[in-house]
Amino acid sequence: MARAGLTVERVTIVGAELADEVGLERVTMSQVARRLGVKDASLYTHVRSLEDLRGRIALLAADEKTIRIAEATAGRSGKDALVAFADAWREYAHEYPGRYMATQTPIRIDPELAAQASGPRRAVELTYGMLRGYGLAEPDLTDAVRLLRSTFHGFVALEAAGGFAHERAPQDSWVRALDALHTLLAHWPPSREGDSS
Repeated sequence: MARAGLTVERVTIVGAELADEVGLERVTMSQVARRLGVKDASLYTHVRSLEDLRGRIALLAADEKTIRIAEATAGRSGKDALVAFADAWREYAHEYPGRYMATQTPIRIDPELAAQASGPRRAVELTYGMLRGYGLAEPDLTDAVRLLRSTFHGFVALEAAGGFAHERAPQDSWVRALDALHTLLAHWPPSREGDSS
């Protein structure tokens, strides 16, 4: 019998909180059970496995991050939208490092659960919508999405790992990186597909 008050949402939130404290890869079902004051077996009424829990954390984080980005970029376009988007991404990664990593780690998520989640789908819509403001169309849109994700994630991952030891503040480099991205997006090079040279 499930403990009163214990729900899949509560288990997921506690798992997410632990991920932020100790790192996603260090979260165990035993730690979550201890935090909730229940036996390990009680958790399996709500989540099937550690992988299932990680998938749920990833979907929770995707929802949270997308809401933050949507609020930050509402009514903005061009460079203002790019900067607001990027800053919201980075702030979420700083504030919720374990949850953030769940959005960047390949995790097998139950297809039915994934189909019901709006966060990942909304994230794609927001990203493509912001980039269409630069006049980009496929296949350039996909290439630009990959460039942004690589830049944002690479920066925050290196920052979190203490990879920016130079005396220049990471924030200064972040601002310049966004200036450079804006310039590139506004002057996107023509596609070379089909170029025989």
